[in-house]
Amino acid sequence: MWNRRTLLRTAALAPLALKRPAYSAATPGVTATEIKIGNTMPYSGPASAYGVEGTALAAYFRMINDRGGINGRKITFISLDDGYSPPRTLEQTRRLVEEQGVAFLFQGLGTPTQTAVRPYLNANGLPQLFVGSPADKWADPEDYHWTIGFNPSYRTESAIYGRYILQQKPNAKIGVLYQNDDFGRDVLIGLKRCLGEADAAMLVKEVSYEPTDPTIDSQIVTLQSAGADVIITAAIPKFAAQTIRKLAELDWKPLHILASVSSSLTVLKQAGLENATGLISARFVKDNTDRQWADDPGMNEWRVFMKTYLPNTDSTDLNYVWPYAPCVAVTQVLRQCGNDLARENVMRQAANLHDVQAATLLPGIMVNTDPTNYRPIRAMRMQRFNGQRWELFGSLISS
Repeated sequence: MWNRRTLLRTAALAPLALKRPAYSAATPGVTATEIKIGNTMPYSGPASAYGVEGTALAAYFRMINDRGGINGRKITFISLDDGYSPPRTLEQTRRLVEEQGVAFLFQGLGTPTQTAVRPYLNANGLPQLFVGSPADKWADPEDYHWTIGFNPSYRTESAIYGRYILQQKPNAKIGVLYQNDDFGRDVLIGLKRCLGEADAAMLVKEVSYEPTDPTIDSQIVTLQSAGADVIITAAIPKFAAQTIRKLAELDWKPLHILASVSSSLTVLKQAGLENATGLISARFVKDNTDRQWADDPGMNEWRVFMKTYLPNTDSTDLNYVWPYAPCVAVTQVLRQCGNDLARENVMRQAANLHDVQAATLLPGIMVNTDPTNYRPIRAMRMQRFNGQRWELFGSLISS
């Protein structure tokens, strides 16, 4: 069993293939047989529930290597623990670039942590591909050419929730619990834009928390005192579970909407499934606990991957599902690069993906990018928790 505080490395490099075309030896992290990819992940700290995503990323690249790699090169994936601490993320990212010599960064997780390294990576011309955060800021090709996100943005997601509230509870009194960073602020921006001036009075209270806070109990009591009958929780798993438990403890039953980043069944189990009944959220990937995907070819592909490369893990944890699609996208980027793995071409291909399909994405959702649109995923569907599993409802909603 590997130590999560140490490097994650995938399979050994293949022998040099004969008669390979020339490649650019000037690109760090690229040889005739290897591509080094760097990543930071919170294997410890307040967001450590997401650490399994790093495990899933490493497993995917092991699978790719077992199949011969990409264009004859094996992937060396190096993932370092940043503890969800921005200064540590910067330290670990510099280590990946300056000591490990990675070609680019991929799926670094967290809004505050990836914000901390974005200036450094852009100043040095290193691709920051498919950031593991739905913040809207990753779609800024004019100012940050080297950074591109992946998930639907928080603004898109919260606007979807706003539309749902307007349709289902037009006289709602809305309270929002949000993380005090770009994550939470994006949620508020999307929600307020959706409500508009006419419905602004529906938002009766906004309360924030810091990732270093021990609990959010007082914030929930504040929302209850404000008379809210709809709660939107924009929180990472630790605080999402606390919120669900606190609502049950107070025997308070508002309509509860939970940000998709904390909608994993693992989080709901921590809160108590009976306490989570009736939760509303949104999603863009399939859920292995949803029986409608029991015989789905795409999910069967994912299940074979899990059985082969991640046996004896909790397949109900969505954090093993989320990373599959961006892994498909980044391998497509590298295939499109061919033998030109210069960083500029890696970025060029990341911004030229067309109808890329991944086994775990919901039907109708595909990966598309262009040089002026750094939003690869632009649609979601609503879902409701029935006490045992999530159930999708309504049609696909596009931004």
